[in-house]
Amino acid sequence: MKRNLGKLKQIDLRQIWRHEALDFTQWLALPENLDLLSEEIEIEIIPIDTEYNVGRFSVDIFAEEGGIGRKIIIENQLEKTDHDHLGKLITYASGLEAEIIIWIVKEVLEEHQQAIDWLNENTDESINFFAIRMEAWQIDNSAPAPKFHIISQPNNWSKSVKQATNKTSLTHTKRLQLEFWEGFNTYIESNGINIRTRKASPRHWYDISIGRSDCHVALTVNSQKNEIGCELYIPDSYETYHSFTDKSIEIKSDLGQLKWMELPNKKASRIKKITNGDI
Repeated sequence: MKRNLGKLKQIDLRQIWRHEALDFTQWLALPENLDLLSEEIEIEIIPIDTEYNVGRFSVDIFAEEGGIGRKIIIENQLEKTDHDHLGKLITYASGLEAEIIIWIVKEVLEEHQQAIDWLNENTDESINFFAIRMEAWQIDNSAPAPKFHIISQPNNWSKSVKQATNKTSLTHTKRLQLEFWEGFNTYIESNGINIRTRKASPRHWYDISIGRSDCHVALTVNSQKNEIGCELYIPDSYETYHSFTDKSIEIKSDLGQLKWMELPNKKASRIKKITNGDI
């Protein structure tokens, strides 16, 4: 029987992301794309900021591990690995006291793979280095599909992840948070609500992508104050924040009283709705 099969081909990364900082980093920082990386390395990556200052330099993505709080840095390089970026990785890791260091590249040269392997073998067991090759694939004229391919990772990584996420090691508050978001996911899925759920984690917030790179929705719970919140989280874009304040009268008529938080001395602005709620 004749079957019509498509032809799989690899796409040059620069055809999709022309600029590392402006295109690739902003794409990767979106929750749905970080989820793809999270699935590959088996931990949940929660973004904190992009182009985060570390002394005179800035790391592409600063993040933390969901439920555990370990600091994560991600350095992107849509070229072959080089000594300059390897040095930056170590500088950023030491400056931010990161425990998970991820280097995403077009190609990992043998000497840099050996260097990452050596660092994993000879640094403290709490420090974890990853070298990941970024790929993009296409079937005939389909949209390109991203693929992360791990080249180097810590020894016994899967075992250590399972130990770190053991539910019995969580505090009472963290277990409450985890059970709350697990229940939230069940509610969304069982009622057919059009929200893309993510893996539940023991933390006080839950991010939801709205298809924009300049803001996203964050749900929050505060078990001490018995408060539940829903906010628009706007990192590094006062222009986006003011585009909403310009329509504040219309927004208030739809949503009622909101807490408008420009936070000029912070990295992010918020527009928040808070209600009483005991998780």
